[in-house]
Order: sequence, then structure tokens, then C-alpha cells
Amino acid sequence: MDPADELTNKMEDHGLWEKKLTLSRNEYLKTAGSVDTNIYYVMEGALRVFLIAESEEHTIRFGYKGSLLSALDSFLTERPSDLYIQALRETKLKVAAKSSLRNFVAASPQHLQMKCRILEMFVRQSIERERDLLTSSPIKRYKRVLKRSPQLFQEVPHKYIASYLRMAPETLSRMKKP
Repeated sequence: MDPADELTNKMEDHGLWEKKLTLSRNEYLKTAGSVDTNIYYVMEGALRVFLIAESEEHTIRFGYKGSLLSALDSFLTERPSDLYIQALRETKLKVAAKSSLRNFVAASPQHLQMKCRILEMFVRQSIERERDLLTSSPIKRYKRVLKRSPQLFQEVPHKYIASYLRMAPETLSRMKKP
């Protein structure tokens, strides 16, 4: 079982999801400059995590049905983050506080191992993304994302996928044509 699915199920079994939240299309879950130490499970909908640099938005991650999501930098450091998290359409989330997760992890060596596997998964994904952005052509980046996350192209508007892939929306459109 995927470590994120395993954690989500265990959190459900232990009643750690403290509330449910529904966001409207384009509503922000988190804005830059705020601290957010919650972890979110996407029950339905889609979100994007992005930052703004030199008046340009840079999408760095997506969350859609079945995803765990957080402003990881703020979650880990408990400090303000430059990240925004925005719903791309109506999105339903389960919410758990870092303190609840911390107590859950401390209660069992198996829970700690699960947390470590999830953090390792996030680090591997980040390294893979950095490597792709630095060394791969736009077409290779597109093909890898399509292979890794085909549902992304059903869930997320293409302009945000283009931003994630660091290309113009027109370039992505040309690549998608047979």
C-alpha cells in the first residue's frame, strides 16, 4: 500500500481528521506570509501549490482526490511560508493538525516509520522534479508527468500544468497534439 494511503487510513481509524472543509473554485486554503501547520487529505477536487516571484506565478505541486497536501515548509518549521494553496474547483478536504499527527506518530514505531516513508516520498518527488527542470527538455518533462500522473491532465487546467512544467501554455498545447 502507498504510504500516504496507509497514513490516511490509520488517521481515519484513530479519528485524527478533526474537521472537513469545502473550498469554492479559486478560493485560497493558504496565502503567502501565513503559517499553516495542518495536513490535508483531498476527498474530491483539485488544488495547486504555487509561489509568486517577480510578478509571475510558479506552480510547484498539485493535490487532487486521494492526495495528502500541506504547505510543507510551514508545516515543518512552523514559520510563515511564501506558498499559496488555491482550489482549482470546488474541493473537499479533511484537516488534521500537526499536533495530532505528532502524537499519533509518537505512539508507535510503526507510525514513525510510516511518517518517514512519506517524507522520503516527498523528498524523492522533489528531487525528481528538480532534476527534470534542470536537465530535461520540455517534451521529456511533459512525457514524464503524463506517465507519472495521467489523471493530472483530467483534473487540472492546462495553464497550471504548463506553469508546473515551466513552459508556455501554447508549448504544452503543441506537445499534446498527435
